[in-house]
Amino acid sequence: AGTYAKMSVSLMHTLSVSYAAPLARPTGSSTVRMAIADASKALPMLSRPEMLTGSMIGDVGFDPIGLSKIDGEYINLRWMREAEIKHGRVCMLATAGWLAVDLGFKLPGDKYAGLTSLTAHEAMVSTGDMTMMLVLVALLEAKMGPKIFEAAGVPGDYGWDPMGMGKGAKADKDAALKELKNGRLAMLAFAGIVTQAALTGKGFPYY
Repeated sequence: AGTYAKMSVSLMHTLSVSYAAPLARPTGSSTVRMAIADASKALPMLSRPEMLTGSMIGDVGFDPIGLSKIDGEYINLRWMREAEIKHGRVCMLATAGWLAVDLGFKLPGDKYAGLTSLTAHEAMVSTGDMTMMLVLVALLEAKMGPKIFEAAGVPGDYGWDPMGMGKGAKADKDAALKELKNGRLAMLAFAGIVTQAALTGKGFPYY
């Protein structure tokens, strides 16, 4: 009788464990979900950088050289985003300007007549035009640069929107994302155009 009683208790225990087992979350499945959540959207085979949580517009977890890890008093993630937006804006203008000059749109005057975008820099330095541009840019930086260090400052926002593209929360977010993506593309495009023009020594389309 004792043997049968022990067998009955053991069977009941096994059944109770089997019944309760499905209520527990599988460890393997949880691990997979956590891995997916921590994966970079840009490069899913790599982990998402710790500082890139997706809270910023255009953040897809892409930081191959670890710039987002810099977290100093002045140079930090907000400063990096400001620099990215500013470089993107400059390169959008630079790409349009470079192509325009090589397609024949130039300032009036003999000193500009024979220039290409590739030869313009040396010529503008020698005539002093580049010095004037440097002074103008320095004044703009002195006026707008400190805004990034303000507690309530938003990277890239200088309160200038003449076309009203950022009216409303959704419009503002959409416009900011488009600007950021076009700026990133322009940085790559400008680097490619300058390199190709220097290697071939030819004008548009640089081959």
